[in-house]
Amino acid sequence: MSETATTILAQFQTADGDKTGPPLSLPSSVTAEQLSVLINKFLENDETRPYAFYIDGHEVVRSIQRDIIEGAQRSAEESLTIVYQPQAFFKVRAVSRCSATLTGHTEAVLAVSFSPDGKHLASGSGDTTVRIWDLATETPRVTCRGHRNWVLSLAWSPDARRLASGGMDNDVRLWDPLTGKEEGAPLSGHRKWITALAWEPLHLNPTASRLASSSKDGTVRVWDTVRRRCLFTLAGHTAAVTCVKWGGDGRIYTSSQDRSIRIWNSDGTLHAVLPGHAHWVNTLALSTDFALRTGAYDHTGSVPSDNADAQKRATNRYNDTKGKGSERLVSGSDDFTMHLWDPQNSTKPIARMVGHQKVVNHVSFSPDGRLIASASFDNSVKLWDGVTGKFLASLRGHVAAVYQVCWSSDSRMLLSASKDSTLKIWDLRTRKLKLELPGHADEVFAVDWSPAGDCVASGGKDRILKLWKH
Repeated sequence: MSETATTILAQFQTADGDKTGPPLSLPSSVTAEQLSVLINKFLENDETRPYAFYIDGHEVVRSIQRDIIEGAQRSAEESLTIVYQPQAFFKVRAVSRCSATLTGHTEAVLAVSFSPDGKHLASGSGDTTVRIWDLATETPRVTCRGHRNWVLSLAWSPDARRLASGGMDNDVRLWDPLTGKEEGAPLSGHRKWITALAWEPLHLNPTASRLASSSKDGTVRVWDTVRRRCLFTLAGHTAAVTCVKWGGDGRIYTSSQDRSIRIWNSDGTLHAVLPGHAHWVNTLALSTDFALRTGAYDHTGSVPSDNADAQKRATNRYNDTKGKGSERLVSGSDDFTMHLWDPQNSTKPIARMVGHQKVVNHVSFSPDGRLIASASFDNSVKLWDGVTGKFLASLRGHVAAVYQVCWSSDSRMLLSASKDSTLKIWDLRTRKLKLELPGHADEVFAVDWSPAGDCVASGGKDRILKLWKH
């Protein structure tokens, strides 16, 4: 189809609203590649950086004529604002084959997690053990024994030196990933099982010594993992606490079955309550989660020389992800909705995100903070704009409840794990299914994509841990 090119007036603008360069007179047939050349010239980039371009929320994939004037029915007469967003320099390749099937757990695998430096993989199971696997040889390295009941959650310290696990036995335990030995006595105090764990971000505390644990008993405890004592307890929720996140500004966010979200200062005082959900709040995600989780480590795998260097790197990575705005929070609930919050500036949500037909089980921000993915028991994964909360697409393909979603580190692909025993990889550009990864014999409960993007781990009811590679 030949495009009839007209001339349009356009202005480049950053996602934060700053204008770049003068207004331009462009042919409407201009492609995304040509826009990329222009913006790299304007910004005087030393090396050509990839960008994505949006006009009124619609991405320019082929050309402005096709996608915006014909596709989005915009008039060529009016001035168009082209919002440009930098993309990751590196590209993650989609994993396409199961490279290892690791047996060893004797009950369902309930949690899997790669370390921030990508060197270790940990799995927690209903058989009460935590196992740490050697990724180079794809074999078990150590088995960490100590819990007296199911292991429900895992969290690596952002310096990758320690692994915390929370169990059905009400205890939090710390492990040395190299030896598999437990570090000291368990952190005891909760009266019911542990629901989530969160470490203090590395850029705030380079020794990575403080850990928060949330519990079914309605409290969150903050531990000093060096002195092995509880520093303070966050009590205020009137029902089970389902999730805890430690934000990059030092505040702690908790969600609960009492339908509220609470924000706490790092000294244990209550900062604010975010009301609004009509049922249990199940899950929280921060727009900076990926940068906080990986700390000083990026896709290159270079190791910081000391704590000060690590803190500097972590601070830069956090600020790059956060941008000029503030950290955003998204919550998913049993009321089938999600709320997007700007917790530093308001106790009212930016947006109420509706569309799921059943419980929202898991939410996750893309590593660049621009998109949100939600997994629901209605068999679908939905995509939302990470800044406005606007609905973008439904990703359909699973034939049973979706338990978890996970992003590739370049924010270009999304992985979902389901009760239907499959993993699916979705391409964010086309918003279509890219690959299906069958292989598990039963429900897939847990999935994680390594920070460097080279490996995916999944585990579930069939007691097997699978590693997937390109």
